[in-house]
Amino acid sequence: MKKRVTGIGGFFFKTKNPGKIKDWYRDHLGLNTDEYGCTFWWKDMEGNDCSTQWSPFKEDTTYFEPSKKQFMMNFRVENLVELLEVLTKEGVSVVGDIQEYDYGKFGYIMDPEGNKIELWEPVDKAFL
Repeated sequence: MKKRVTGIGGFFFKTKNPGKIKDWYRDHLGLNTDEYGCTFWWKDMEGNDCSTQWSPFKEDTTYFEPSKKQFMMNFRVENLVELLEVLTKEGVSVVGDIQEYDYGKFGYIMDPEGNKIELWEPVDKAFL
């Protein structure tokens, strides 16, 4: 199996007022916010463009379900399909089906404390 997690893809959290909190982070911490939050761009060890997403969600979002937590982590991975097969064999709870978009594939797992974790096999060049 290749590497599993290669980096943090994003941090998502619930808030009463996503617009207000994005404005606060923009005004006080200089985050370049847009409708989704803030995208941080960086280069990997091979010089490829990569991104990490910071996104506030409305407090009543169902996107984090079945987790009841206020946050969800997103990890960048190299081979999502293979990784989910290995994790399933290891007894990790996989949630839902793989979702595919122009910017990558997404899968979901639960950790032992009920945190939903989003696994992302990115296509960073889709954002450029």
